Amino acid sequence: MRVVSGIQPTGNLHLGNYLGAIKNWVKMQEEAECFFFLADLHAITVPNEPAALSANTREMAAALIASGVDPDKSTLFNQARVSGHAELAWMLFCSTPLGWLDRMTQFKEKSGKHKQRASMGLYSYPVLQAADVLIYQATHVPVGDDQKQHLELARDIASKFNGDSGQDIFTLPEAYINGPAARVMSLRDGSAKMSKSDPSDLSRINLSDDDDMISKKIKKARTDAEVLPSEIEGLEGRAEARNLVNIYAAITDKSTDAILAEHAGKGFGDFKPALIDAMISTLSPIRERFIALKSDDKMLDAILEKGAKKAQEEAQKTVESTYKALGLLRN
Repeated sequence: MRVVSGIQPTGNLHLGNYLGAIKNWVKMQEEAECFFFLADLHAITVPNEPAALSANTREMAAALIASGVDPDKSTLFNQARVSGHAELAWMLFCSTPLGWLDRMTQFKEKSGKHKQRASMGLYSYPVLQAADVLIYQATHVPVGDDQKQHLELARDIASKFNGDSGQDIFTLPEAYINGPAARVMSLRDGSAKMSKSDPSDLSRINLSDDDDMISKKIKKARTDAEVLPSEIEGLEGRAEARNLVNIYAAITDKSTDAILAEHAGKGFGDFKPALIDAMISTLSPIRERFIALKSDDKMLDAILEKGAKKAQEEAQKTVESTYKALGLLRN
């Protein structure tokens, strides 16, 4: 099993990043051969400050390592160091029908009312995503609900290329299921995802927050006056309550049923202190290591360069096969 997954290097990492992706990456590396990359080429599909992008890429690497991603067990690198991603993307652009991209719902969401101002990169980034996984002959890709359409596109692109060339150039990747990914919502609005772009810092737990700040934010997290039910059905229509229960379950690796059984009949005055203790116990060691790592640019660059060298060796095999299948002459 070969797993490939990427994450965009954004600043101000928060609990949603950790529980939604990073925590599962740590588990995956014990079960499969893993290629984890920082998607800096995807990041430039929208305007970026170059210095901030470089800093955010290193910071994301530090966060992954602090959270338990081991560069000796997994191949960790940033896209821009492996030229094959961009090379293969161009070859796939040339065989991907425009209509397939027109069906991608995320472009409509991300471009909003300003579709004509959006970059070609933002429109076509699902093809680069396909290249990201096909280039390593990934057998499995972890995907959330919002990325299932893109995995299907990658499979369609691979199938079409294989059919057009009459060769099995690409492996068709399957969805990697390692338990449901945690969907972490805002602490101020249970209907909105936790996000670094939310103007209220109280809406999220940042990986850099100290213990006192974590405690303060959980205490101020929006809830309701009802007690916790014994079964999940009792949280219907209670978005904020459901969010805190889901966070507790994800951070302790327990089921929501187990959490509710333990706290049924209790109010949030009892529940929040328990959640705070569990959160601090998990996040404090990560924060301390993250802070120590993120200022060491030289070490982080060395780790990313080492991972990129291994990734490039694997990627080049697929790139060369693709060039040959297309009849492109190479030295």
